[in-house]
Amino acid sequence: MNETIKYIDDNAERFVDELKDFLRIPSISADPAFSADVRRAAEYVADEARRVGLENVEIYDTPGHPIVYADWLHAPGLPTVLIYGHYDVQPVDPLNLWSSPPFEPVVRGDEIYARGSVDDKGQVHMHFKSLEAIMRTTGGFPVNVKVIIEGEEEVGSPNLEPFIAAHKELLACDAVMVSDTTMYDYEMPSLTYGLRGLAYFELHVTGAKGDLHSGMFGGAVANPINILCDLIAKMKDERGHITIPGFYDEVIDVSAEERAELARLPYDVESIKSMLDIPGTVGEEGYTDLERLWARPTLDVCGIWGGYQGDGAKTVLPSKAGAKISMRLVPNQDFEKVNELFSAFIEANKPEGARVEVVWLHGGKPAMTPVDSAPMRAALTALERAFGTRPFLIRSGGSIPVVADFEEHLRAPVVLMGFGLPDQNAHAPDEKMNLKNYHRGIKSAALFLDEYARSGS
Repeated sequence: MNETIKYIDDNAERFVDELKDFLRIPSISADPAFSADVRRAAEYVADEARRVGLENVEIYDTPGHPIVYADWLHAPGLPTVLIYGHYDVQPVDPLNLWSSPPFEPVVRGDEIYARGSVDDKGQVHMHFKSLEAIMRTTGGFPVNVKVIIEGEEEVGSPNLEPFIAAHKELLACDAVMVSDTTMYDYEMPSLTYGLRGLAYFELHVTGAKGDLHSGMFGGAVANPINILCDLIAKMKDERGHITIPGFYDEVIDVSAEERAELARLPYDVESIKSMLDIPGTVGEEGYTDLERLWARPTLDVCGIWGGYQGDGAKTVLPSKAGAKISMRLVPNQDFEKVNELFSAFIEANKPEGARVEVVWLHGGKPAMTPVDSAPMRAALTALERAFGTRPFLIRSGGSIPVVADFEEHLRAPVVLMGFGLPDQNAHAPDEKMNLKNYHRGIKSAALFLDEYARSGS
């Protein structure tokens, strides 16, 4: 692999320039106004797949945004790795909080700033550059390679699971590689073995047929904002414990062994407070911050609306109010059952004076990967070779629904080898990717294929 690593070093600046071209495409999957740009991003991915030497490149249309597939299957008797990522990005609002335009990539110091730089275009691009380096220096790949890059991850991947279920033979593999997660910290390579799932709702409260004068009707007619706040307040107790009956029934608690392993990580609450500019951390009583972030379920209000929002006073009772409710789930919880439990909770607690509706948006399954599998061992070795230090095993508080789908339909272990960092503003203004980790990520991806080929799996 020496020539491959040298090729990566020699072409570092060009790789960043090409990444900028990818980042300039505003592939916002949630906004129909950007549908043509999402398609353009899919075409970029397909062109890049061809350029690095992959074959059978195809853009599969779906009821939503396209899925790009490609492969190279000329290593008989050796493992097959399926590389997954997504080319769609989050909306950029609020635009005024960006230091530079979100789709005009800018390098400042060791960081490249742009929407999608770390989530997930930058990490997808790393794999294409690793494949290019291997192909240019060896004429082939050490294992069989398949690639699937989607355009709907940021809206819950509604069409990916049906695609996987319908194309099991096409996607059949021995391991899945996903780079859409973070490292624990700078200079601390990390391999993620657990992900939380997701259940996401909207809660709508409707009172009178229109806004009402608060002096004439206040006190006798229900106020949807008051009702919404009461419902939200009932969802947790003073210990940070979620009060929905049955919510914790399937939760697998953190084991003593895992608690001891998590305690080994150098967690500094003062650094977190400084980085986030907060007075302190809060959460479920009886658990450390890392346990709350990675191994315990949560319930959070991610958006709320209703009533007058302008300057000054307007004395009216609003006719409508609403909120967006996000729940992160842990292994063994099922988002469909959580949907039923949440709906029953709202039904049992709603007052008579207003109409309350639960709207299901989307969900994702939690996932765990055995840390002693051959691809996980290969990834640990690859990271150590690329970074020069032994990586940590961590969980992630985020959700990647497709991981559980891969495990269910393809029966293959999923390696979560991500290179983002906690302070890189994924989903927020001034999203950025550390370029040192971008380059080491390219090397890690190449070394992983080499190590896995040697594993005898």
